[in-house]
Amino acid sequence: MNAPEPRFFTATDGTRLAWREMGQGFPVVLIHGLFSSSVINWIKYGAAAEIAGRGFRVIMPDLRAHGDSDKPHDAASYPADILMDDAFALIDHLALALGDYDLGGYSLGGRTVVRMLANGARPRRAVIAGMGLAGLLATGTRAAHFRHVLRHIDDHPRGSPEWMAAQFLKTTGGDPQALLPLLDSFVDTPEEALHGIQTPTLIVAGEDDDDNGSAGDLAALLPDARCQVVPGNHMSAVTKPELGRTIADFLSA
Repeated sequence: MNAPEPRFFTATDGTRLAWREMGQGFPVVLIHGLFSSSVINWIKYGAAAEIAGRGFRVIMPDLRAHGDSDKPHDAASYPADILMDDAFALIDHLALALGDYDLGGYSLGGRTVVRMLANGARPRRAVIAGMGLAGLLATGTRAAHFRHVLRHIDDHPRGSPEWMAAQFLKTTGGDPQALLPLLDSFVDTPEEALHGIQTPTLIVAGEDDDDNGSAGDLAALLPDARCQVVPGNHMSAVTKPELGRTIADFLSA
């Protein structure tokens, strides 16, 4: 599928960030995962088209250090919660009002959605995909894993989780020197903050995905959440049509 051309805006620190859009209607902001991009996560395998076909304006940013967004190498460009701040800046740039948009993300994008919900975002509905409870409570574990991937990118045993992540990074053309400092920006979300999230939320994960802990345990902590399983593991679930359909069904209900 041909991807729409990127559009650009300037973050609060001057970083140039990209986003893409598909469809018309009620806005939904979808945030991709680590090492990925809006095109790979949402457009390439049809999820964005499925959601847009239900009458949504699908807005898909490229995180800083990813896709068509700037990829600064200096640590100062990656303060704590910078991805949350960038997403809020895009919402402000597009003048999306409280309650007048939906918000979703996959993996790191799902974690970014949670950080936003815990810090004042008020979408109509939220989707947290490819993210479980452990990946929110203790971000350092996953950050350490990916730090090891990036620092030894050509040294991992073939077929290992680290090797798979490194191969994915190579296919996306990721920049390790930008991604390494980004890992230091991750912020834990404590259980009490999760209890305070009132937004109706879909938790969705591949049936063989335990990379970020239990999606069911996360859904049980949120006041208004349901959990749904789709085919695949953490890497392959985004390639399956069920992911886009499940998200579209929830947002359309």
